[in-house]
Amino acid sequence: MDFNDTPEEATFRAEVRAFLQANAQPKAGTRPVLRQSGIDAEGVRRCKEWQAKKADAGFAGLTWPKQFGGREASPIMQVIYNQEEDNYVVPKGLYEIGLGMCIPTMMAYAKPEQLDRYVKPALRGEEVWCQLFSEPAGGSDLAALRTRAERDGDDWVINGQKIWTSGAHLSDFGIIVVRTDPNVPKHEGLTFFFLDMKSPGIEIRPIHQMSGARHFNEVFFTDVRVPDAQRLGAVGQGWKVSLTTLMNERLAVGDVQRPDVDDLVELARTVRLDGQPAIRNGAVRERIAEWYARSQGLKFTRFRTITALSRGETPGPENSIHKLVNASKLQDIASYGIDLMGEAGIVMDEDLVEAYGMFQAALLSSPSSRIAGGSDEILRNIIAERVLGLPGDIRVDKSVPFNKVPSGNR
Repeated sequence: MDFNDTPEEATFRAEVRAFLQANAQPKAGTRPVLRQSGIDAEGVRRCKEWQAKKADAGFAGLTWPKQFGGREASPIMQVIYNQEEDNYVVPKGLYEIGLGMCIPTMMAYAKPEQLDRYVKPALRGEEVWCQLFSEPAGGSDLAALRTRAERDGDDWVINGQKIWTSGAHLSDFGIIVVRTDPNVPKHEGLTFFFLDMKSPGIEIRPIHQMSGARHFNEVFFTDVRVPDAQRLGAVGQGWKVSLTTLMNERLAVGDVQRPDVDDLVELARTVRLDGQPAIRNGAVRERIAEWYARSQGLKFTRFRTITALSRGETPGPENSIHKLVNASKLQDIASYGIDLMGEAGIVMDEDLVEAYGMFQAALLSSPSSRIAGGSDEILRNIIAERVLGLPGDIRVDKSVPFNKVPSGNR
C-alpha cells in the first residue's frame, strides 16, 4: 500500500481544502449532528444549497463525464474529496442514494436524451432520486420480489409494494425493479425502470422508527403507468441492471459512522466507574483496545481499496468486508457506551446525556446498518464465494419458475 499522494493528488487535495475552508465549518469542537428525525424542510433547503455550491465549484460528480458537469476525474479524486469533506459540517442525507446509486445506473443504461434531461439537474441538487428495491416478503433476497408490471401498449402497469425506501417522501424520481414474467426462474423474469414519484397510483407512507427517524417509507403502487421508454436495459434483464446499482450501494454504505473508537475513549474519560474515570479500568481498556484493533484493520482494508483506485484498478468484492465488520462494530460500541453510562444510558435527551445522546441514537439506528446494502448473511456469502473461493450455497429455487416456487399466500 502507498499512503502518499502523488503530486497530482496533492494538488487536488489542496484545492479541495481551500474550497471547504472558504465554504464550510470545521467539525473540530462542534456538536455532532445526529439527524434522529430525518430531514425537515430547512434541512432540504440547506442540502440543495450545498449541492449547488459543490456543483458550481466542480466538486460534484467528480468522476462523471464533463458533458454532465463532472470532471472525468479518477475515482481516487472522489476518495480524496470525501476524506477532506468529512472534516467539515456539511448537510447530508438527501443525495447519497440518487448520486451514488441511481444516476450511475442511469448513465449505464439510459438513452442519450434521457441523460441530457436528468443527470445535470440531479448533480446540481434540483431533483432528488430514490431506490425502490426491497419488499416485505423478499427479505434479503431481492430476486424474490413480487411487485409486478404488465405490458399495456406503450406502457407498463405496475402493482405491488416496496419497503424501506429511504427518502421516497422527498424524491422526484426513482429507479425500480419489478417482475414482468413469473413463468421463468426468479432472476430471469425481472425488468428495470425509472419513474416519476408523483405518478398517479403511488402512495408513500413514512415509517416511524424506534430511533425517532422517519426517513424510511413504504411505497404502494396501484395501476401505476410507466412508459416503455423509461425501461433501463432489456425486458427480463432487470437483475443485470440491478447489480450495477447494488455494487455502487455496497461501496457507499461502508463508511465509518459515529460513535467510533475515539468517541468511546472520550466517553470513558468522562464517566466514572468505581469512583474513578472509566478509562482507568483494565476491563474497559481491554474492550477499547479490541475495537481499536478492529478499526485499524478496517482502515488498512480501506487503504487497499484506495491504493487500487489510485493505480486505476477496480476494487473487487473485498469491499464487503468493510461494510460487514463496520456495521457490527457500530452496534457493539453504541451498546457498550450506554453500559458505561449506567442508569443515564436510558436518557435520550441530547442536552442531558453524555456525548449529546450519540450512543443512544446509534444503538437504535444501528440494526439498519446491518441490513442496508446487503445483510450480514448476504455479505458473508459474497466474501466466502468471491473472495475466498469457497463453494456456493445450495439454491434449490434457482432454476425453478418463480410461480412454481413454494411460498405462503401471495
